[in-house]
Amino acid sequence: MDEKLGKFIDDFADLVQLAQEGRHQRQAGTQLLDTLTEHLGVAAADLAMVEEQIPFHRFVDADIVLAELAALDPDNRLVGIGGGGQRHHASLSDMVQQSQLFPQFPLSQPDYVNLAVGPDTQRQAVGFGLRLLTFDGGRIAVLQRAADPRSGRQTASLEVVAAVPETGTAFLAEYGRRMDSQSVLKGQVISLVMGEFGPSSGGVTFHHRPLLEATEVILPAGLLQKVADHTVGIARHRESLRAHGQHLKRGVLLYGPPGTGKTHTVRYLLGQSTGATAVLLSGGSLARISEAARMARALQPSIVVLEDCDLIAEDRSFGHGPQPLLFEVLDAMDGLDNDADVAFVLTTNRPDLLERALAQRPGRVDLAVEIPLPALHERVALLRLYARQAAFSTGALEAAAERTGGTTASFARELVRRAVVAAALANSPVGDAHLAKAVEELMADAESLTRSLLGSGS
Repeated sequence: MDEKLGKFIDDFADLVQLAQEGRHQRQAGTQLLDTLTEHLGVAAADLAMVEEQIPFHRFVDADIVLAELAALDPDNRLVGIGGGGQRHHASLSDMVQQSQLFPQFPLSQPDYVNLAVGPDTQRQAVGFGLRLLTFDGGRIAVLQRAADPRSGRQTASLEVVAAVPETGTAFLAEYGRRMDSQSVLKGQVISLVMGEFGPSSGGVTFHHRPLLEATEVILPAGLLQKVADHTVGIARHRESLRAHGQHLKRGVLLYGPPGTGKTHTVRYLLGQSTGATAVLLSGGSLARISEAARMARALQPSIVVLEDCDLIAEDRSFGHGPQPLLFEVLDAMDGLDNDADVAFVLTTNRPDLLERALAQRPGRVDLAVEIPLPALHERVALLRLYARQAAFSTGALEAAAERTGGTTASFARELVRRAVVAAALANSPVGDAHLAKAVEELMADAESLTRSLLGSGS
């Protein structure tokens, strides 16, 4: 065969192959447009699309609701959309329009994300997928998309397109009703966290509900019961209070030196409020107070815990105006309906910083309780509580309590730990001598900083 003819045949074969590949790529690139048009029965490019935003922490709820709604149609389909990173920057409407000119969005497998639905459980949710289904007799398609802050999408979303607009409206209405009535967050203990890209990108962390007996919380007589009655007891009599026209919304302020047991008291309250949704905020996450208040209202009965509120008494860094963030906290409390079964529990080491703000927003906090430094008999009880697995004599415990006046519950716990560590280092059984030595060491002048870090004033 002539060399030139052979080269021509090879080049022609390559040209045919490239043409076939291009045709295949074009056909693949129009799959999204073709599939939507075939499913809806009308040209997808001619239809309006509606976007519904989903708060970051409720995306897993949305996934559950959408799966339920899709299951109503036994012939529903779930497909993914390819096209590389461009799909994350384009809306469904953009992808449909671009597919007419520059085919680049083939169908693929859906993307999934693992999301917590409890302290120890997760759900594999659809992170990027197109649901094709029939709802209320009409054809509809729903693009489910998780938030992707790195691509500029701060919130998750649904993008809905229907052959008949009324179908889309009915679908979103039913979706909204189900989202209002169910949530994996209801009855859970959760903390809100700040996201890398700001409050709006923050999620939730699930916690096991603490289980503490009243005997494990050492406070002055009657104090724990007083706090529990106001926080948890009112909820147990909600129907009677409502029948008599009394409000359920309530606020409790626990104040006192660090280490006296404020957080421990909160843990006891959480354990006593089985079935209630508990939302915990502290540090930077206090900026999410408005969101927490909305969640508490929707998931009541609820408890919202705001730890160390003195840290935000004059902090304007997260605010949207000249007022401190604390005022936003109080405004959020005021925004709840009176019959909302929501308790706010605030803790602070510096009540002096809060007093002026609370006075300017009266009625938000209706019970303020001091958690004081433990008295002598309470220090004995604390040492006995923390040393229940050690063989200290009653006399040794009482002597240690006598010598540690002005110290806190945290100090008592550390005292016992020091004694146990000393015994372990000496390779001997824990005894009274180790407790006495721990008292000597911690009460020495050289340990004043340690005592301060443990919250003690001595």
